[in-house]
Amino acid sequence: MKNTAICAGSFDPPTLGHFNIIERGLKIFDTIIVGLGINLAKQPILTVAERLDLLKQILKNHKNVEVVSFDGLLTAFARAKNCRILLRGIRNMSDYEYESQMALANKALYPELETVFMMTEGQYSHLSSTFIREIIASGGSCAGMIHPLVEKMLVRKLRK
Repeated sequence: MKNTAICAGSFDPPTLGHFNIIERGLKIFDTIIVGLGINLAKQPILTVAERLDLLKQILKNHKNVEVVSFDGLLTAFARAKNCRILLRGIRNMSDYEYESQMALANKALYPELETVFMMTEGQYSHLSSTFIREIIASGGSCAGMIHPLVEKMLVRKLRK
């Protein structure tokens, strides 16, 4: 059985911190499933199709990465993928508090599911999708924070 982990998120937009966690995760896991969660309660800047396309383009050279979208519970998605490991990036203590609560809830829903926390590397610890959107919308550059393809799409969408 392959050692597979799911790295899930809304990726609106994906940051270099997200890609760093995925690439470092590949040193531990044979395969990473990047699960783009569709949250109907959120008002995303990028459509599901745009986010999927960006993730697939940027991760295309990683043959052991699968990029897919899902709706509903992450635990149901993990069961459907026959996966028992979640890979979660942690930037700070507030991330840890939230993620540890989520891990316990997921464990109650899917007892075989384990969550592996990976600390974000220092140069990415300040990045958040909200922060990125604000910088781009205000006319700033996010070079070194997001992939150039992501920045190009955000500029087009946020600077009308």
